[in-house]
Amino acid sequence: YCGGGQDTLSASSELKTFKGITYSSKNVHDLSYKTAWIEGVPGYGIGEAVTYHFPPQNPRITEIIVVNGYVKSEKAWKENSRVKKLKMYIDNKPLAILNLYDTRKEQHFKFEPLGYSDREDWDKLKSKSWWTIKFEILEVYGGDKYDDTAITEIYFDGIDVH
Repeated sequence: YCGGGQDTLSASSELKTFKGITYSSKNVHDLSYKTAWIEGVPGYGIGEAVTYHFPPQNPRITEIIVVNGYVKSEKAWKENSRVKKLKMYIDNKPLAILNLYDTRKEQHFKFEPLGYSDREDWDKLKSKSWWTIKFEILEVYGGDKYDDTAITEIYFDGIDVH
């Protein structure tokens, strides 16, 4: 999805850096299976969220791919909590609940195109407002050692690119 990397990210919380390892929101979209966003509140992070911000001309999204938990190793994956249910919002309006399996494999969710569909007039398109996709933790699979909830990657596929 060569056209879909133009977004910025924010999170409601992030676990503090520990021994030089960061758990920031940017990790959830860095295309690395060695990093993860981990929420930073006490408990399982229910209600915590990561939000992607898109410019209006961003290619439309038709698939969301989630890599659940901290998959850098089997040990890290088992010790940290993983998401069981992820609520998805477009511009803060609920759209779907993604039911995730407790697996280290990619999980794919298909959608009708998300984003602006009127793409004929590029200048008019670029003048529209930015839009967001927010993913909120609703329910988790508890980790064997930590209640910190991790997501390694959320990335996208779509249309409007070559």
